[in-house]
Amino acid sequence: MPQPLSRNPGSGERQPDLRIRILQILFILLFITYGARLFSMQILSGEVYVARAQDIARRTTVIPAQRGEIYDRNFSRPLVLNADSFAVSITPAEVPQGEIADIISRVARILDIPREQIERRMPSQYYYLYQPVEVASNVSFETIASLAENLDSLPGVSWQSKPIRNYPETGSLSHIIGYVGDITRDELTMLYNRGYQQGDLIGKAGIERQYDELLRGRRGRETRTVDVRGRRIAGDINYERESPEMGKNLVLTIDNAIQTLAEQALGNRMGAVVVSRPSNGEILAMVSYPWYDPNLFSRSAMGTEYQALINDPNKPFLNRAIQSSYPPASTFKIVMTTGILAENAFPAEQMVDCLGELTYGDRLWRCHIRKPGHGRLNLQQAMAQSCDIYYWNVGRDYLGVERIVSYAREFGFGELSGIDLPGEISGFIPTPQWKDRRFHERWLGGDTMNMSIGQGYTLVTPIQMANMVSMVVNDGVIYQPHLLKEVRDPLTGMVEQETARQVIHESEIRPEIFARVRRDMRSVISEGTARFPLNIRSVEIAGKTGTGEVGLQNKWHSWFAAYAPYETDNPEEQVVVSIIVEAVNNWEWWAPYASAIIFQGIFAGQTYEEAVRALGLQYIMPAQGRRE
Repeated sequence: MPQPLSRNPGSGERQPDLRIRILQILFILLFITYGARLFSMQILSGEVYVARAQDIARRTTVIPAQRGEIYDRNFSRPLVLNADSFAVSITPAEVPQGEIADIISRVARILDIPREQIERRMPSQYYYLYQPVEVASNVSFETIASLAENLDSLPGVSWQSKPIRNYPETGSLSHIIGYVGDITRDELTMLYNRGYQQGDLIGKAGIERQYDELLRGRRGRETRTVDVRGRRIAGDINYERESPEMGKNLVLTIDNAIQTLAEQALGNRMGAVVVSRPSNGEILAMVSYPWYDPNLFSRSAMGTEYQALINDPNKPFLNRAIQSSYPPASTFKIVMTTGILAENAFPAEQMVDCLGELTYGDRLWRCHIRKPGHGRLNLQQAMAQSCDIYYWNVGRDYLGVERIVSYAREFGFGELSGIDLPGEISGFIPTPQWKDRRFHERWLGGDTMNMSIGQGYTLVTPIQMANMVSMVVNDGVIYQPHLLKEVRDPLTGMVEQETARQVIHESEIRPEIFARVRRDMRSVISEGTARFPLNIRSVEIAGKTGTGEVGLQNKWHSWFAAYAPYETDNPEEQVVVSIIVEAVNNWEWWAPYASAIIFQGIFAGQTYEEAVRALGLQYIMPAQGRRE
């Protein structure tokens, strides 16, 4: 019989024992590993993790800095102030999942703003951020009180003080000062590396934009420990606060009294005025009509008012002093006279016979100032009487287009003046090469004739016109026009920076040439086209009128560019005035009269009303466009 297989009676018992021992060893190793890890975390690296835990439980809030104030040249009262206000924010990650839509709706109802406004500022990709997102600014204290009453049911909602800009001096100053607004995504992309953040206010136009980094100051921070519901813990020993620093105060070159005078002299007429000091480039007044109310941009909901400004065909946001260009008309005869004298292109005393019209090409050219003709005139008389026929003949046959272009550029036409305001345009000086490229036509003698009297393709801005006169006054020197006079400390009022005058062009034309041009400009007032409106007693004026054709019947631009006093031992007291009244206004040849009011007001120390009475103009044109 086969023998049964023998078994090892101890083998089955030893296998469970081995498994148990292996498990015991694994548990011991795991225990040692976790123990070592806990020892490392709690003992060796405990401070690190405590700090991390504290960081998680702490919230940092940005404290906005007040923007610096802006003053006129006398530093007497601010043109721009800060007003108390609040901003409301939502920290999306602190809102429980699924409740964000309800929170947005409730906050919108309390703030009385469209829900869409909050959704635009806090899109869905922001929902996981622990950083507060500002959803409304310029919120009143009463509205904040309503939020506070519901704070326990509004997780993630907070508010903070955020001063807004207040512009007590509205009217024509709006184009100089500009306005501020919330930084856009595009602006933040460009300016992030310069310290700008989401929710910042940033200058959008004018001085507010040009000197934003000086005005904005340095924001502060507040760091506090909060509980799981985001509420501040009482007795927080880790509370930290870094106070904000107010932005610098800016003192402008603008004289508020002259600004008001110029604004009222222009009245409700579309156009622009520039009043400057030729000795240093300071802008004493700059007016562009129509204007807008910059306080509009501090309101929570601009709505229909803002849209109406955007759609206004008169373009109230346009600063016509630096952003609109016009044919210079007969004011260009200052450039022509300078070129004729400097080049000795035509004897200054030689007569030209003006019969009121001439035939050139297939066209009859009429001297529009005096249809019967001026008779025989020399250069000085041609300037005084603004005789087109004289300049047509001399410009076409003796000076020539190349030299006309050269002298136009010598005076700064076709180039930026470099004024410290954004958005300046350069105007335009045409050339034969440009016409060939643009229209595939050659330059004709008629083009030179048009250019000789400031018509045709030539375009200049009012600030360039002021620079032209300044160059004549300064014997060939143009100083950079500027609006910033000083930068001051907001606490002490001490001057930290002054704007020094800067030469932007120095001509090689001889001083005696400019002296002769000044004499001819004086004759315009003493015996020429402007002798009635500008022959005032308070000061002697030298200048040039201009009537720009625009192709409309009984519609012309009205120009006047002048300076006063005509002669003085103190160049610091001289003032340049450049005025354009656009052809869209009812024709009244108002630019010379407005200039007379401005010069009378400045040199007689009179208000607009007093100057109008002194000049006997109260029956011609009542006061318009006053700032209250």
